[in-house]
Amino acid sequence: MPNRVAVVTGSNKGIGLEVVKALCRRFDGDVYLTSRDVERGQQALHKLQQEQLKPLYHQLDITDRESIGKLRTFMTQKYGGIDVLINNAGIAFKMADTTPFKTQAEVTIATNFYGTKDVSTELLPIIKPQGRVVNVSSVASSMALQKCSQELQKKFRSSTITEEELVELMKKFVEDAKQGVHSEQGWPSSAYGVSKIGVTVLSRIHARKLTKERPGDGILLNACCPGWVKTDMAGPNAPGTAEEGAVTPVYLALLPAGAEAPHGEFVSNKTVQEW
Repeated sequence: MPNRVAVVTGSNKGIGLEVVKALCRRFDGDVYLTSRDVERGQQALHKLQQEQLKPLYHQLDITDRESIGKLRTFMTQKYGGIDVLINNAGIAFKMADTTPFKTQAEVTIATNFYGTKDVSTELLPIIKPQGRVVNVSSVASSMALQKCSQELQKKFRSSTITEEELVELMKKFVEDAKQGVHSEQGWPSSAYGVSKIGVTVLSRIHARKLTKERPGDGILLNACCPGWVKTDMAGPNAPGTAEEGAVTPVYLALLPAGAEAPHGEFVSNKTVQEW
């Protein structure tokens, strides 16, 4: 039987790197560190090898369908699928960044939402029975949700929203931002927050789909908030460490075989949060 395998997207630094470290110590199988930039990925790999850990490497750019397809082919041929997938890759503009909001909206949604969606489209079909999927969202998603109009909140909280409807909403946010009318249209002024609403809602949709289409497979899929921790992305003022940020994603990745919950939830500090 092929080895079990875990894949962590965007894991050459920050929370992703800490997740790889923890899985190398605790997951019974191969652990893949992935990055868009091969050189940075190799540097991260080398760093972990010096700590006596043994991750493996595969290039992955979540904004490039061809790159995702190559990873899928590799995982299918070598392992017959994937046991644990942690969708961690994402970007955030710094608070002080002067890039126009319309550009921030387009770029952030393209990576955080569409990138995660494309990885899921390609890789969810090859998740093995009893597999675990963790989409790293953010508390920014629930904060942004509360700042949305009542109408938008209702749509994002709906238990029957489809992936197509969610895509339309994300498209509308980008269009509204480009036209400078996002506030009037009921959107918050956080492109990152809206992109993570997309990730959280997408997780709920995909979990429902797995329950319906593969009921006997025992796959658990959740979104999580790693907490506000010190990374390049969140900055040096964050109270937690990147290591602490890895705790909840790793907990969800290692839910024991046969567990039935959490599934389709938004989890923070190992606790299911109301959405």
